[in-house]
Amino acid sequence: MDRGPAWAWSLACSELEIPLPRRWAHTRGVAAAATALADRLDCDGDLLVASAVLHDIGYAPRIAVTGFHPLDGARFLRDEHRAGDSMVRLVANHSCALLEAEERGLSNELASEFPAPDDELLADALIYCDMTTTPDGTTTTPAERIGEIVGRYGLDSIVGRFIRRAEPTILAAAARIDSALSAQPRNG
Repeated sequence: MDRGPAWAWSLACSELEIPLPRRWAHTRGVAAAATALADRLDCDGDLLVASAVLHDIGYAPRIAVTGFHPLDGARFLRDEHRAGDSMVRLVANHSCALLEAEERGLSNELASEFPAPDDELLADALIYCDMTTTPDGTTTTPAERIGEIVGRYGLDSIVGRFIRRAEPTILAAAARIDSALSAQPRNG
């Protein structure tokens, strides 16, 4: 059974806030974006928010084993916390992680342990939240976020190569969420 947002907040805070304050700021921004989306999309809002809160937990120093945060985070959630399959698969596959796994030689491990999520709307929403949030937790556009990532890591780095390969998928996911949002009436 998937655990809810309160549990996710407590766990992410304990693992990220002190050792990785900038990653924690990003996480809080992604979670805020997910919270805003959860009320407007026809999806499991609690699962979206909890997955957003936990999407980068694999960066935590005591959790990082392979150095590939989606895989490390998903294994931690599955093995140490018995998190539900849907949450673990969202964390493992967030923001086109399989493409980065290919760059790292970990695609077979990721794909066999954590198949892509069944709920494409949730997967798109998590991409949207991650790719519209800066490292400092402020709002940005997906194109600006991709540019920031390339600038931070460099074009020839593993992350730089991956994010350029992922760009069309990221932009398409963001467009699908924008379309879904425009089809929903605004609350309030």
